[in-house]
Amino acid sequence: MLETKLQELKTRLAEINDLHAANGVLTWDQTIYMPPDGAAARGRQIATLAHIAHEKFIDPAVGHLLDDLRPHEESLPYDSADASLIRIARHDYERAIRVPPQFMAQIFAHTAESYEVWSRARPDNDFAAVQPYLEKTVELSRELANFSPGYDHIADPLIDMSDYGMKAADVRTLFAELRKQQVPIVRAIVAQEAADDSCLHQFYPEDKQLSFGAEVIKRFGYDFRRGRQDKSPHPYMINFSISDVRITTRVKERNLGEGLFSSLHEAGHALYEQGVRRDFEGLPLASGTSAGVHESQSRLWENQIGRSKGFWQHFYPKLQAVFPEQLGNVSVETFYRAINKVQRSLIRTDADEVTYNLHVMMRFDFELDLLEGRLAVRDLPEVWRERFKTDMGIAPPDDRDGVLQDVHWYSGIIGGAFQGYTLGNILSAQIFDAALRVHPNLPDEIAQGEFSTLRTWLIDNIHQYGRMFTAPELIERATGSPMHIGPYINYLYTKYGELYTL
Repeated sequence: MLETKLQELKTRLAEINDLHAANGVLTWDQTIYMPPDGAAARGRQIATLAHIAHEKFIDPAVGHLLDDLRPHEESLPYDSADASLIRIARHDYERAIRVPPQFMAQIFAHTAESYEVWSRARPDNDFAAVQPYLEKTVELSRELANFSPGYDHIADPLIDMSDYGMKAADVRTLFAELRKQQVPIVRAIVAQEAADDSCLHQFYPEDKQLSFGAEVIKRFGYDFRRGRQDKSPHPYMINFSISDVRITTRVKERNLGEGLFSSLHEAGHALYEQGVRRDFEGLPLASGTSAGVHESQSRLWENQIGRSKGFWQHFYPKLQAVFPEQLGNVSVETFYRAINKVQRSLIRTDADEVTYNLHVMMRFDFELDLLEGRLAVRDLPEVWRERFKTDMGIAPPDDRDGVLQDVHWYSGIIGGAFQGYTLGNILSAQIFDAALRVHPNLPDEIAQGEFSTLRTWLIDNIHQYGRMFTAPELIERATGSPMHIGPYINYLYTKYGELYTL
């Protein structure tokens, strides 16, 4: 009887997942192929599917099945797949039943429309066009949080959606500790002569950039039979199933690093999704466990691997062969210093490893201020400029490179959008250290363009589990300790201590 009920639960969950996947295809098409005038209808279509999926999930029959299956869950080991499925489905269900389907449809419709306005407003430097949409997003975000009363901070329920178990106070404490350690590194480096990165800012044809990037991520292990790469205004990864995990990138023909490192970054996300156990297909377990852990995978492949000296010992001759006129007379050491240049920069996605977290912390603070009502959307552009000048010593000349630069607030909710990036940076170093303890020859393999040992370790210790464990549980299992900033700070001092005087 219990097995029958478990199978019924899996069937219902798979049907709901299919609706979300179909919605994902509509969202992907919106950013890649959809004509601009299709935005209104697309928002309605996305909202309709979201409404149906939410309504099916909060059906009391699902709750009854979860109640009936509790004895079965308790009879199984905590780390069994079935116990994890029931546990995670119950967590999702208990959160979902607090939110009316009509409200979820409203959010999806609004964010679809907001994205289209932003995609035109950013190149036009027109914050006024998106201001009313962002004001509505803040309003909807507060309303969504209030469906989960009893929080310590209004952002807590929203942060929990992406980084389960974390609260605003946790993030604030962690960021304060990290800021204390990292700001002196930033100040010490930017006071020195900056690396010459002019080699990156020549003309690099788009098609050759995309081809080279595709070859690299294929070597990482990204399976193009289960994925594809396209261009979009803001790079991202999206999955419709374990066998259909897609990435996008953004290419600039006078900035070699933009498209290349975006590709490596998004491929890291995709490797995580492609590495989930195949028998989780269609179930709530079949995705990454948190935004922070997901970001750890993208930052690991982009930075720990893709910006390492060993990586370019292997790949730089190949890159020179693709771009002989641009790089034929540029040494690998000059190129290595160029791609690891530390400088105050306006754009988060272009920021170097040392200053990147300052971008994230600023945005996190703004999210809390917006949700608390201490910051009005209309004042955001000016407050952005003031804070940026304080933190970075420079100010954006316009909103295009200021408050309009990130898609997150214009295609989702406010709260919980950004902290995962810095959590991912911290975890990427901790996870790579754990892999090195088991496989000390990894740097030699990377220098030979060989990544199968690292990829296998990540699959075995991170990817395969999907959402079976919370992020703290998974990190302790994989690394032997809770998340801490030690390995990340050591990584920064070691790497940048060789490039600069620290």
